Amino acid sequence: MQEIARTLASAGVGLVWVTLFHLVPLAASALGWWTLLAPFDRRPLGTVAAARWIAESINQLLPALHVGGNIVRARLLARSGVPAALAGASVVVDITLHLFAQILFTFLGLAVLVAHVRGSGLERNVVAGVLLSAATASAFYLVQRRGLFGAMAVVLRRILGSVDWSALTARAGEIDAWISRLYGHRRVLAVSEACHVASWMLGAGEIWLALRFLGHPVDVPTALVFESLGEAVRTLAFPVPGALGVQEGGFVVLGRLFGLTPEMSVALSLTKRVRELSLGLPGLLVWQARSTASAVGRRRARKT
Repeated sequence: MQEIARTLASAGVGLVWVTLFHLVPLAASALGWWTLLAPFDRRPLGTVAAARWIAESINQLLPALHVGGNIVRARLLARSGVPAALAGASVVVDITLHLFAQILFTFLGLAVLVAHVRGSGLERNVVAGVLLSAATASAFYLVQRRGLFGAMAVVLRRILGSVDWSALTARAGEIDAWISRLYGHRRVLAVSEACHVASWMLGAGEIWLALRFLGHPVDVPTALVFESLGEAVRTLAFPVPGALGVQEGGFVVLGRLFGLTPEMSVALSLTKRVRELSLGLPGLLVWQARSTASAVGRRRARKT
């Protein structure tokens, strides 16, 4: 532990630069979401980016199973004036494009790994994980095109019996209709997907910077392998809050293939933890401040 602490401390002010650099891929991801919305409701990019930042903060720091943050960002967008059904539909489509972009990025990282480190046995496990992710993302897309929310409303109505579900069914139908409209703009989808792919690619810069400040510089392809396969491990370990321990173990395995000591690999993982806290805690505070202000506003409105 002392060696890990010393290695992490050696980065010094570099941890600040790693944290700030994360704003670049975060902005690219927000741009992809904003691109989806633009043909229907052109909110300021800053509004969309703030909601995306808060969602990431919730998903990374709270036991939300990567669901809670996305619900919150849909609600934040609706509060800014976007129709609620469009806000929810845009988040669903954005999640789908984000998943497919990650799958492409993971395949790229796998190709680099195979080219540099043959016969490690790791690639078989990665391929299995990527194929599982691809199947899941494809299934998610297909059920969306078949009216996911309308079907869910029907199931709830059947399970819970005679309660009047007309309002819920109507809202579910609106979301399904918006999802269909969003998928109908193929050029917009292509641009949005390109933004998400760029976001994943830029994330490799965070690894590249971190290892440079930690005193073990690597080339861009190596950083790309760490980022792509490390994030793939995090995604597959979504039931574990923050992928605690899982990310560190994955980095140790990858580090051995590229000559990093276990202490260096764990320190690298901890630089990402520092970044998550540095950007995530302010995100949670902003979210709570906005929620409190919204609640106070509603109370005042009821009194008048």
